[in-house]
Formats: sequence, structure tokens, C-alpha cells
Amino acid sequence: MEKEQNQKAQEEQVSTKKTDQDHQDKENEIEKNETEDENPDKKIEVAPEDKIKELEDKLTRTFAEMENQRRRFEKEKEDAYEYGGLAFAKEAIGLIDNLERSKSILENDEKLKESDALKKTLDHFDIILKDLMSIFNKNNIKPIESLNKKLDPNFHQAMMEIEDDSKVPGTIIQEIQKGFTIKDRLLRPSLVGVAKKKQQESSKNKENEENLDNK
Repeated sequence: MEKEQNQKAQEEQVSTKKTDQDHQDKENEIEKNETEDENPDKKIEVAPEDKIKELEDKLTRTFAEMENQRRRFEKEKEDAYEYGGLAFAKEAIGLIDNLERSKSILENDEKLKESDALKKTLDHFDIILKDLMSIFNKNNIKPIESLNKKLDPNFHQAMMEIEDDSKVPGTIIQEIQKGFTIKDRLLRPSLVGVAKKKQQESSKNKENEENLDNK
């Protein structure tokens, strides 16, 4: 009986200590909150100079971004104005091709050669071609110079090689289809034939090499 009473007394003592500790913890927390409320400025303070510098950096970045956006807008507007008719121009140069092909067919027609009708028709073709080229030039659409020029991959597309010892290899000696540019952009490349050395020289060189080997 006495043992049970002692155990009960010990449990009550532990319970009392725990209650006292809980009260103490609550009081400490309240005191801490009150202290923080009374001293809100004790958080990390930023010097006025640092705040000003941070604001200046933000403003600088904002102005730089605005300037970049303005430049992009101006460039897009300029491109839209200058190259807005790019698709139309590509279709329009097909008219030049058709007229030149038709003219070539008529010129090579044996039945019409030396006839007045052919001469008048070809004159009309020349007038139409001249007018079209004039309209193209006014809109900065210009033909690419090809004949007797060195092959330039930026403007020319080689379709064949033609043996010709009188020209430097790689020189354009035939224009298959005329190329055009619009301002500083390629509208379409010129299709061309370029000169190359005759096979005779290559065969002779090969024969000489074989003779040297045999010796």
C-alpha cells in the first residue's frame, strides 16, 4: 500500500513538472514574439547606398530590354516593308523565263526564220522583256551577272562542265537560267555551265605518267 502511494506521488510530481515546463515554454514564446514585435527593425538592414545601387541596376536592365525590343520591332517592320513582296517576286520572275523560252523557240523555228512576222513578234517580246526588267529594277529586283564571271556558290549553281581551253576552269561560259537578287537577298541562283580543260590534256598527262612508270 505504501509502495503504491509513493509511486502515485512520483507520478503527480512528474506531471506537475511537465505542466510547469509547458507554462514556461509558452511564456518564453510569448516573450520572444513581443520582443520581435517591439523591435521589427532588428532584421537584416540594407544600407541606403545598396538599395539605390540595386534600383539603378534594375532600371538599367529594364531600359536595355526596352531598347532591344524597340530594335527588334524596327527590324521586323523594315524587313516586312522591304521583303514583303518576296513570294510575289519569285513568282513574277517566272514570266521572264517563259518569255525567253518562247522567244528562243520562235528564233529556232525553221519555217518562221527570216519572216517579217517573226521579226515583229520578236520585237514585241523584246519590248515586254525590257518593260518587265525596268519594273523589277525599280523594286530592287536585279539579274545576277554570270557570263565570263568566276563561279560564286553564293549566286551561281553549276549544272554542267563544258570543255573549253580558252577559259580558266571554273569560269561561267553558259547561262541556263537567269538568277535574281532582291536588295541584298538571293531570290534564286543562276543555273550555269562552267569551263573545264579538255580531256586530251588529261589523257596525255596520264600517258606520260604511265611511260615514266614503265621506265
